[in-house]
Amino acid sequence: MPDLFIDGTWRSALDERTREIRCPADGSLVGVVDEAGGKDTAEAVAAARRAFDTGPWPRTPAAERGDLLLRVAGLLARDRAALARAESLDTGKRLVESAYDIDDVVDCFRYFGRLVASETGRVIDTGRPDVDSRVVYEPVGVCALITPWNYPLLQTAWKVAPALAAGDTFVLKPSELTPHTAIHLVRLLAEAGLPPGVANLVLGAGPEAGAPLGDHPDVDLVSFTGGLETGRRLMAAAAGTVKRVALELGGKNPNIVFADAGFDAAVDMALTAVFLHSGQVCSAGARLLVEDALHDRFVDEVVRRAGRIRLGGPFDERAQTGPLISAAHRAKVEAYVARGLAEGAVLRCGGSRPAGPGLDEGFYYLPTVLDECTSGMSVVREESFGPVLTVERFTDEEEAVRLADDTVYGLAGAVWTGDEARAARVAGRLRLGTVWINDYHPYVPQAEWGGYKQSGSGRELGPAGLAEYRETKHIWRNTAPAPQGWFD
Repeated sequence: MPDLFIDGTWRSALDERTREIRCPADGSLVGVVDEAGGKDTAEAVAAARRAFDTGPWPRTPAAERGDLLLRVAGLLARDRAALARAESLDTGKRLVESAYDIDDVVDCFRYFGRLVASETGRVIDTGRPDVDSRVVYEPVGVCALITPWNYPLLQTAWKVAPALAAGDTFVLKPSELTPHTAIHLVRLLAEAGLPPGVANLVLGAGPEAGAPLGDHPDVDLVSFTGGLETGRRLMAAAAGTVKRVALELGGKNPNIVFADAGFDAAVDMALTAVFLHSGQVCSAGARLLVEDALHDRFVDEVVRRAGRIRLGGPFDERAQTGPLISAAHRAKVEAYVARGLAEGAVLRCGGSRPAGPGLDEGFYYLPTVLDECTSGMSVVREESFGPVLTVERFTDEEEAVRLADDTVYGLAGAVWTGDEARAARVAGRLRLGTVWINDYHPYVPQAEWGGYKQSGSGRELGPAGLAEYRETKHIWRNTAPAPQGWFD
C-alpha cells in the first residue's frame, strides 16, 4: 500500500523511489516505504494550504477538535501492542520501552484534547462601558512538523496533538529511518474523522523531503526536533518568509552530584540518565559532575554497574538497553570516544563494540565511561548521542554551576544533594529548560518542555506548547462609536 498521505489520499512518490527500513538490532528487513521528493512535499503543502484556507477544520469549534483528539487517543490505546512493536522494529529499542512511549503518546492526545475543549478567550476590563475588548486564539496556519528517530511517535504526538488542537493543518515529515508509527498514526487520524488535507504525510530524507518546508511561502510554522546544524539551516531558511519557528535541538546535559547526595539513588539514576535507549535521548545525562570528596567511590560504582549492563534486541527480555540507530551513527559515537581519549580522558569501561551471540549483526556499542574529563574536550562539549558518560570533578557549588553552564546547550539537567537550600539555589542558577532535583528523566504533559541557548527556540507540551501552534488576537469593539473631535 502507498505510504504518502496527501489531501486525504494514500499515494506513492511521484518518482517512485522507495527506501528499505531495517531493524538496527539485527539488520532484518522491517519494510519498504515510499520516498518523497520535493514535488511530493510541494503537493502536500498545497493540500494543507487549501484545507486551512477553505476547509472546515480551522473553523471547527474547539470542543469538537478536542473530541477528535480524544477519539484518536482511544484508537492509539486500542492499537498499543501493534504500535509498540512497530516502534521497536524501527528503532531497535526494547519492547517494554516502546510500550511506555505509546502510553505517553496516548496521554499527550488526551491532554491536549481536554485542554482545548475547556479553553476560552479572556475578556479585558477597559473601564469603558462602550467597549467590548477580548483576547481570542486562532490557528497559525500550515505547520511543517519534522520529527526525529529516537522517539518517533512520541515526538510526533508532541507536535501533531497541539497543532490539531489549535485548528492548524500540517505536513508531517518523520525521520526516514523510523517511519512506520507515523504512517499508523495518520491512518488513525483518518479513522477518527479528520477532514481531508488537514494531515499530510511525506516520508524521506531531510534534503529532499524536509528542506523544502523551511522556505516554502505557504508554510506558516516550522517545528523541528533534531540536530543543531539542521536546526540552524531550517531557521535560516525560514527567515526569508519570517515564519514562526519552534526548535528543540538536543543538549549536553549535566547531572550534578554533591557529596551529601543519597548514594544508591544517585548512582542508579546516573546510569539510567545516560544508558537508557543507549544514550539516544535528547535529555540524556551524558555529563556527570561529581564533587571531589565523593568522586572515587561514586565513579567506581557507576563503572562496576555499567560494565554489567546487558545488551540485546527489542524482544530479548533479559536486555537492559539496545543498539544504536545505524552503522553511521555508531561510527560517529566511536569517533567521539577516540577523540576524547586522545584529548586525555581515561577510559574506565566500554569503548568498543560488544561480542557475543546475537550482537554481531546489530549496531551495538558498549556502555562507556570516560573519567577525568574537562569541559574543553569535544566529547564533553558536543552531543555524541550514544551510551557515553563523561565524568568531571568539582570542588564546590560555585564550580559546579560554572561547569554545568559551560555549554552552548541548555535543555535539561539534575542536581543531587541532601541540602534543600542548595538544591534550590543551584536549580535556580542553571540555565536549563528542565532541572530535576534528586531525580532524572521524568516529565508530565502539563509541564513545558524546551531549552535555553542553542537547545531550542520553542516550548512544547503544556499550555505553552499549544501556544506555539496558534495566534493570539486582541479584539476591541466600540459599542457606542462617536466623533472624537480631534480635528474640528
